Amino acid sequence: MILITGASGFLGQHLVRHLSAKGEAVRALYHKHAPDAALLDLPNITWQQCDLLDIYDVEDAMQGVTDIYHCAAMVSFDPRQKERMVHINTECTATVINQALEQGIRRMVHVSSVAALGRTINNKPITEEVEWEESNQNSGYGVSKYMAEMEVWRGMGEGLMAVVVNPAIILGAGDWQKGSARLIKTVYDQFPFYTGGTTGWVDIHDVINALYMLMQSDVTGERYILSSGNYAFKDIFTRMADAMYRKAPHIKAGNLLTSTVARLSEWKSRIGGSEMFITRENARNAQSTSHYDNSKLLKAFPEFKYTDIQDTVTEMAAAYMKEQNKK
Repeated sequence: MILITGASGFLGQHLVRHLSAKGEAVRALYHKHAPDAALLDLPNITWQQCDLLDIYDVEDAMQGVTDIYHCAAMVSFDPRQKERMVHINTECTATVINQALEQGIRRMVHVSSVAALGRTINNKPITEEVEWEESNQNSGYGVSKYMAEMEVWRGMGEGLMAVVVNPAIILGAGDWQKGSARLIKTVYDQFPFYTGGTTGWVDIHDVINALYMLMQSDVTGERYILSSGNYAFKDIFTRMADAMYRKAPHIKAGNLLTSTVARLSEWKSRIGGSEMFITRENARNAQSTSHYDNSKLLKAFPEFKYTDIQDTVTEMAAAYMKEQNKK
């Protein structure tokens, strides 16, 4: 029996579909938001509600489990949520690790993030060997994922067979109102601004294939960056616009404009009580340049191939347009 935490999230849903198609028996965990009917009807999948902060819930969920994909995490760039996010992501992972050790789980793949690796220093590519440095440039999400990773490394030190993956920004079809999937909606709406930043990007299918491949391997005590390449935000947004025959962002938003928009967004959020969509933190990130070295995984598994980013964008745009046409 395979256990997936965060199975109703963007990554988790794709992983559930993949494992169902493989005929794997899966116990898929969700916290508050139950999966939709299409996911509930997938063969070989048993859905179970679970609070990962509750040791008894986790103990019950792990009965009969051999392998774990730990995908669950709170994601927020709202500074008001930082302390809560760090607590949840760290403690949930600690609970999963403790129970995995106690119940003799065979193997675990932990989904972290490139955010847990920190930022580029002196324009050097970021590799898996980089050492975390405390900095006000690290995002709250990055801190939370780093702290969660430390729990996984602790578990490996105590005998757990595990691997960590650090995906770049994941692109793929999903809830168009959330996360990276929201980017294509923003481009479709012909938002005119772009920022000067560069970062790593990866296809959701590549992430799923890498997770499955690593679970089938005997590798342990390693982590791998998952990124098909480093691209400027403008490049990705232009590709998206071209794929949907929309006008590409054409006005460069400098530091002053993005920080001003972020401050207005924060003010509006505080007045309305909603979560911030644009914050000073993610505005700063959108202006920064980070290059991630993806060679470690490719050298260790030469059979693994990344999807061309143009194919990723084209498929994502087609999925979005198909949904728009239905409306």
